[in-house]
Amino acid sequence: MVTAVVFSGGPVEGRHPAEDVLSTLDAELAVAVDSGLELAQHLGWHVDLVVGDMDSVAPGALDRAESDGATVRRHPVAKDATDLELALEEAAAAGAGRVVVVGSPAGRMDHLLGAAATLASPRWDALAVDAWFGATALHVVRRRRTLQGAPGALVSLLPVNGAAHGVRTDGLRFPLRDETLEAGSSRGVSNEFVTAAAEVEVRDGALLAVLPDAAAVLSAPRALAGGVA
Repeated sequence: MVTAVVFSGGPVEGRHPAEDVLSTLDAELAVAVDSGLELAQHLGWHVDLVVGDMDSVAPGALDRAESDGATVRRHPVAKDATDLELALEEAAAAGAGRVVVVGSPAGRMDHLLGAAATLASPRWDALAVDAWFGATALHVVRRRRTLQGAPGALVSLLPVNGAAHGVRTDGLRFPLRDETLEAGSSRGVSNEFVTAAAEVEVRDGALLAVLPDAAAVLSAPRALAGGVA
């Protein structure tokens, strides 16, 4: 399975919480989304492709990437897709079966919500999608995922794109047994790991598994790379 890392925009300050996780990945493709290029360079990653309208990336960073052999694909500012969506399209076209997005929690709320909605889109049903926005990890759960955490770590299971049917969990404090999480329901908010790994299964629909606790996630360095069934 080809793994792609997508670096999305956001300010860079000190050490990124996902650095330990990134060190475990064997990624064949690295894509930077506009100013995400600066995040990639800050983390010492060589970028294969830079995509976006280039309205926020520093010219010097872009020059360095091109000198290092990166391909730059410019899009107009007035377009019908976000730069992140364009990056996911590029990753899928390159044959990726797994995409890990690394970004910042800072910035506009609508951008963060839009990014989460984009990652959970049915368009990417064939992809295993994970993201790390600062210290918060997101996993898109379709069919079945093994989530890594630590006993006591929080995880919220949020239905997206409609109701999630046949939800089953194992390894969480409040188990779900072949249940339906309706769209807009808060039933899955603030569950907890009771073991270092938890199984989440969805018969029909999709969930966003959100792990907000940086310390617990970092205690399990493969937490962003949960297994897929």
